[in-house]
Amino acid sequence: MNSSSTADISFILLIFFLVTTSMDTDRGLARRLPPPPDPNVKQQDNIIVKERNVLQVRINKDNQLMVGSEYMEVSQLKAKAKEFIANPNDDENLPEKHVKNIPLLGGDCMVTENHVISVTNDVGTTYQAYLDVQNELVAAYNELRNEKAQASFGKVYAECSEDEQKAIRDFIPQKISEAEPKKYGGK
Repeated sequence: MNSSSTADISFILLIFFLVTTSMDTDRGLARRLPPPPDPNVKQQDNIIVKERNVLQVRINKDNQLMVGSEYMEVSQLKAKAKEFIANPNDDENLPEKHVKNIPLLGGDCMVTENHVISVTNDVGTTYQAYLDVQNELVAAYNELRNEKAQASFGKVYAECSEDEQKAIRDFIPQKISEAEPKKYGGK
């Protein structure tokens, strides 16, 4: 019995299954990393951030969310983050505002660019809970940017020109800091 064509048939079947099979691709979180440090500039180890400029977001091993000093549902996080980022009423407990010149937005604007949202999760936090929190925070930034684009340019952020988008990012910079996972309580 001649079996020389068996290898050819096996090879063709292997190629067929490789071509027709769909592969799951991992998707990541879009984050802009800070630029590498300049070796000529002496680094400052102690960066002091005012407490009012930091929104602490913690997720425990039971996927419970604590924002600041209060527990809340993930569905409430976006509204809380939007209020924190924008500080619409210039509340003294929310990030401080200062004047920044952004020519495309009409010159001097009051911005809260020193704010930071710090996310810390437990080592036992589920991946889905972590992603839900990240999605809500990014959605808060996206909604604020869309609102600003509508108010300033009459269109959504995605339809703005590169310069208009940069102006809006200068007005509402995305600052999400992720701390190393911790073990809250437990054995």
